[in-house]
Amino acid sequence: MDRRVVITGLGTINPLGNNVKDFWKGVKNLENGITRITRFDPCDQTSQVAGEVKDFSPVDYMESKEARRMDRFTVFAVVAAIEAARDGGIKDGAVDPERMGVIVGNGIGGIESLGNNFKKLFDRGPKAVHPLLAPMMISNIGAANVAIKLNALGPCHAIVTACASGTDAIGEAFRWIKRGATDVMAAGGTEASITPLGLASFCVLQAVSTKQNDHPEKASRPFDKDRDGFVMSEGAGIVILEELEHAKRRGAKIYAELVGYGASCDANHLTAPHPEGRGAIAAMSMAIQDAGLAPTDIDYINAHGTSTPINDPVETKAIKRVFGDHARRLKISSTKSMVGHLLGGAGGIETIATALSLKEQYYPGTRNLDNPDPRCDLDYLANKGMVGEMRTAISNSFGFGGHNAVLAFKRYE
Repeated sequence: MDRRVVITGLGTINPLGNNVKDFWKGVKNLENGITRITRFDPCDQTSQVAGEVKDFSPVDYMESKEARRMDRFTVFAVVAAIEAARDGGIKDGAVDPERMGVIVGNGIGGIESLGNNFKKLFDRGPKAVHPLLAPMMISNIGAANVAIKLNALGPCHAIVTACASGTDAIGEAFRWIKRGATDVMAAGGTEASITPLGLASFCVLQAVSTKQNDHPEKASRPFDKDRDGFVMSEGAGIVILEELEHAKRRGAKIYAELVGYGASCDANHLTAPHPEGRGAIAAMSMAIQDAGLAPTDIDYINAHGTSTPINDPVETKAIKRVFGDHARRLKISSTKSMVGHLLGGAGGIETIATALSLKEQYYPGTRNLDNPDPRCDLDYLANKGMVGEMRTAISNSFGFGGHNAVLAFKRYE
């Protein structure tokens, strides 16, 4: 268990950019990825804004026949994995395929394919259903297609823990490498649930923003007093994790070191966090302890920061409990203020943002934090990022069902 794990490749497609370079540029410039929904007419929905992937066609990345056999969430996972593998130099001969695995988190699976085929079933009968509907909609198929594309013959799993899925996937991949079962893992999260049914399910739950339909750029506002719900988004974030000596032998570039992982459950409510942040406290504490660090060693938190009335104060309360007086010295931000909430894909792109923060010694800001909630009184880097020394960081993900996952990182030296 003393094997060290580093991040050697990054890949993403999300509302701020269809690659890592554009995504990171958008984060540093506090750009907005939220717009009025264009994939369907949302006029009958209470929330009409989302973080859509823009200027994207699957045929730019794969044969049209291959794309037609995949749901959108799988396409995103494959596209992000291809970029991560290229960035990490994962090619024929570079890695033993039997020592490489895949874990991809996802919250909802192929809801677009499912919804489209329900309509076919109701309108035209069973024979109209797509012959590949089953393998298109199941949640594990994203991981399976990534493994096929990368020729990864090791363990291949899908993690389904709602909004913690991507973070749990990376955490479990970290453990596979730590215990010596694999040398390389492609891991992260993906989601594509911006459909009429997907949006309606969160609207009737009253979980999403409904007050900024005319000003979508202002809809995602974590820790702000005027927030009124999260903004649904889509995309994927995949990273290449690698055992340190294996990476050094092949001359791979290293973004950051992954040093700890904590996971817990609130065991409290289907959709709301525990009011005292019980599970969040446990997951953060476990990740820091797993990393061999003390709370006072942490410099930055990439917060879960969903922009919901309930989550943001609870996360603030949990941070105070874990860090004590040091909480006031922490730099904290929510990149969801720019991209919205990718649900099962969130942990993947937030890991990428955290790794790049450590690599470039840059603290991202929180967009739209114009009127801070008095209950959220820590340094959330309102509307500004900053250059500064960053040695360590954690990234938080908390999901429906009370799932909590936290990753701990160090700057690689």
